[in-house]
Amino acid sequence: MKAFASLKEKRPVLVITGPTASGKSALAHTAAKKLGAEIISADSRQIYRRMDIGTAKPSQAMLEEVPYHFISEKEIEEEYNAGDFVSDAIVRIRSIHEKNTDVIVVGGSTLYIEGLLHGFADLPSKSPKIRRELEAELNKAGSDELYRRLQSIDPVQAATLDPSKTQRLVRSLEIIAITGKTVTELKTTEKKCCASVRFIPVGLSLTRNKLYERINKRTDEMMSSGLLEEAERLYKLYEKDKTGLSVNALETVGYKELFQYFEGEHSLEKAVELIKQHTRNYAKRQLTFFRNRLDLEWKSAPHDKTSLDKLVNELICCYNHA
Repeated sequence: MKAFASLKEKRPVLVITGPTASGKSALAHTAAKKLGAEIISADSRQIYRRMDIGTAKPSQAMLEEVPYHFISEKEIEEEYNAGDFVSDAIVRIRSIHEKNTDVIVVGGSTLYIEGLLHGFADLPSKSPKIRRELEAELNKAGSDELYRRLQSIDPVQAATLDPSKTQRLVRSLEIIAITGKTVTELKTTEKKCCASVRFIPVGLSLTRNKLYERINKRTDEMMSSGLLEEAERLYKLYEKDKTGLSVNALETVGYKELFQYFEGEHSLEKAVELIKQHTRNYAKRQLTFFRNRLDLEWKSAPHDKTSLDKLVNELICCYNHA
C-alpha cells in the first residue's frame, strides 16, 4: 500500500474522494463515528446555504452525530474558490488537531482535493485585456470552439473541464496566452504544498455500469425528496432577469437543468434525464482528473453495510498504523 507506507511522522488526515455517488459520504461518516473524528467537506457546493438536496448534503441526523465543517457556511452569491478552501481548511484542521481530535476530509471537488493534497502552482494573475478578448471570442464563436482549441493545446486539462462551464475554460486559455505554457505544464512545477499536514488519500472506484446506476437512482431519490421545489425557490430568488447576472454557484448540475425547465426550454421529464446525463459526464471527468493528477490508494466502493464496515475497519487500521 504505497500511499500509506510512504507517509511518516505528522498526525495523519484521512482523505476520502472519488466520483459523485460512489459512497464517499457514508464511508467518511461511519469512519468518523468510530474514530471520534470531525469531517471537513471538500465539496464546492455544499458550502452554500439553501443548496441542500441538489448537493447531497449530510442529513440533519448525520450533522448531529458528527461535527461537520464547510457545510452551509456561505451565502449563494458569495464567491469562494479552491484557494480559499485550502487556506481555510488547513487552519480548521490545525484547530481540530489542537483539541487532540482526528480529522477526515471527504469530497469530490477536484481542485479542492488537489489543492489540499499538493498545493497550487504559481499561476499568473488575470490579464483584463486577454480576458476581454477571450470573452468576446466566447460570445462570438461559442464555448465548443474554445474548448476544441484547448483540447489541441492542453488535452489533459481539457479532459477535466465541462465545456459548458466557461469560467475555467477561459482561465485555462488565458494562462496559455500570458505564459506561453499550458496549465498542465505549470502544474508539474514545484508547488506550495500543505506541508504542515500529513494526508492519507483514498479514492473509491466501481464499475462504470454500477456508478451510472447509482447516479440515476440518486437523481430519482433527490426528485422524490423535493429537489424540484428547492430549485424553484432558488430560481425565484436568483433568476437572471432580476440582476442581469447569473450566480456561479447555481451553474450546477441538478439546478441548471431545472432552471431551464422553468424557463420552458424542455419538459420536466427531459430535465431529469439531463440531470442524470450531466452527472454521469461529471463523474467521468472526476475520474479522469483523479487518475491523471493525484496519487490515490484506490479501494472498491462499498455496496452494502457489510462491505462498508469492512472498508471502514481497514481504513482505520491503516490510519492507526500510519
